[in-house]
Amino acid sequence: MSKYYVTATDIFLNGWEKAKGKINKVVIECNSFKEAEIVAENARSRGDMTRVNIATKKPYYNKDNHLVSFKTKSDWPAWFEKDYFKY
Repeated sequence: MSKYYVTATDIFLNGWEKAKGKINKVVIECNSFKEAEIVAENARSRGDMTRVNIATKKPYYNKDNHLVSFKTKSDWPAWFEKDYFKY
């Protein structure tokens, strides 16, 4: 089974504590393209997430200028529920 990765920039936490002077990236691992589409749409519906993309390879970001958080379905189960963040 192929993995998919939804990537996004968390603009709310950019520049805070560990992210000071860095870009805060979130990478959410998905087990199917359908899951990735749901997660990406949920990310796009939030005001604090920008540059949302779906990747087929695990992304790499330079640690000198990025703080990266890797998450899974068990970490953030709500993100895998369709329209979870739509009000």
